[in-house]
Amino acid sequence: QVQLVESGGGSVQTGDSLRLSCAASGHTFSNYGLAWFRQAPGKEREFVGGITASGRTTNYADAAKGRFTISRDNAKNTVYLQMNSLKFEDTAVYYCAARPGGGIYSTFSSYATWGQGTQVTVSS
Repeated sequence: QVQLVESGGGSVQTGDSLRLSCAASGHTFSNYGLAWFRQAPGKEREFVGGITASGRTTNYADAAKGRFTISRDNAKNTVYLQMNSLKFEDTAVYYCAARPGGGIYSTFSSYATWGQGTQVTVSS
């Protein structure tokens, strides 16, 4: 299975933008559907959005629609999460997850492969 490593987190102010990356190694990256989740302190891990193996289809949680964009570069084995107009409530540890077969699933239990997470902190 693939191994995932996130990067790009940091501390920003409300309204700023940030791009997270998730680099994969191991099995054929292009066979995997990918998703981003996040977990704020004291809260459950929640779905942010996902992208199919081909990259042609994306799906987002309501909180991310219109502000976040997921893309992937299968040649670089990397998936990205572009976050614009960041809000305080976007503060969380962001994780990427992979699932063989290419589809997008919004449930935590659908993914067996996870990265270690990257912290995003948004302050006013």
